[in-house]
Amino acid sequence: MPFSKLGLSQNILQALKQNGFTKPTPIQERVIPLVLERHDIMAKAQTGSGKSASFILPILELLSRDSYEGKAKIKVLVLTPTRELTQQIVEAFNTFGAFMSKKPKVVGVIGGEGIGEQLFNIQKGCDILVATSGRFLDILSKKQMILSHVDFFVLDEADKMLDFGFAEELELILEALGQKRQNLLFSATYPPKMLFIASKIMQNPIEVSVEDEEPTVESVVQRAILVSRENRAPLLRHLLKSEKYELVIVFMSSKRAADNIAAKFRKHGFSADSFHGDLHQEDRNYTLEEFKTKKLQILFATDLVSRGLDINDITCVINFDLPRSSADYIHRIGRTARAGKAGMAISFIDHEDEAHFRLIEKRSNIRLKREQIEGFELTTEAPKREKGKEPIKGKGKSKKDRAREAAAGIK
Repeated sequence: MPFSKLGLSQNILQALKQNGFTKPTPIQERVIPLVLERHDIMAKAQTGSGKSASFILPILELLSRDSYEGKAKIKVLVLTPTRELTQQIVEAFNTFGAFMSKKPKVVGVIGGEGIGEQLFNIQKGCDILVATSGRFLDILSKKQMILSHVDFFVLDEADKMLDFGFAEELELILEALGQKRQNLLFSATYPPKMLFIASKIMQNPIEVSVEDEEPTVESVVQRAILVSRENRAPLLRHLLKSEKYELVIVFMSSKRAADNIAAKFRKHGFSADSFHGDLHQEDRNYTLEEFKTKKLQILFATDLVSRGLDINDITCVINFDLPRSSADYIHRIGRTARAGKAGMAISFIDHEDEAHFRLIEKRSNIRLKREQIEGFELTTEAPKREKGKEPIKGKGKSKKDRAREAAAGIK
């Protein structure tokens, strides 16, 4: 089904065509008409499925039908978990709204930038406010922002927002919003807290779940390479030289590890940098722009970039350190093979990681052949598990003895 069959007006269709969007993804095809019918929506789909456009496009369409005069008021509030996703959504609103007869004013607010200037931009007049949840709460506490006109309240990547304590702050946000609004919640997973948030926000929501999509992208070639921990960096250098990947994200377990290995790879002549939450916003913007324009070949990053990073030309994702969960694994490898292109995902595994990676495979519905690269083989044997020693009778009290003493009041 083309976009023209989804109820979008010509000016939005023109923007889609100009930017190379010809066919909606499954989540867009199902959600866009429902948003236009003014339903509350709970939508669940994997990363890279086009969730953001499925609310941006119909919201722009509905705004284009609403004529008003005077200073712009906040009609749309979109909250996200990361600065990069916030910036991308702002850019998407501007891109897809480029040919509207009255272009909406879009303001993005994120941490790491001056709050005074951001508040001033809002007060000058704003139709659409896109914000990281933390910075939004900072501005909300100033009590200089009117939210009673909000018609659309959107949570994007809502499950990720739970990691930042969003559930505890929800009441403050809902108190500031008007009662009459359309609520849209988009997520890749539905943890229990998510259902609690939904019950607080939604009114008779329609649930949309794109379950027929495979949990891993078919066009991603996935590899699992056995390598000892001390040989991971030399193996990575070997792969980068021999395979000649153009644009690579290497996922690390910590910010410090990302900084350290990026510095070492630069000394080896690679165009590399690190990316994580401790960088100043100016540095984050600069590094991402350098990566997008291919002035950087390798980005050593934490899971900060596993969600919401929209770069179409990433040729390879490497799990230098394994992710904590199967969901994080899916999000990571979803950074490649975007916009119909092929991609590669490589995971480094040693003896200590094997059991954890098997669990990731099981929950992701995959089973990968273990490879070894000549010169970097995993030669050591897996450590044998020692059986726990038998308890020595008479040493320590049994549970039953402790229960009896507690009942008798003996300390």
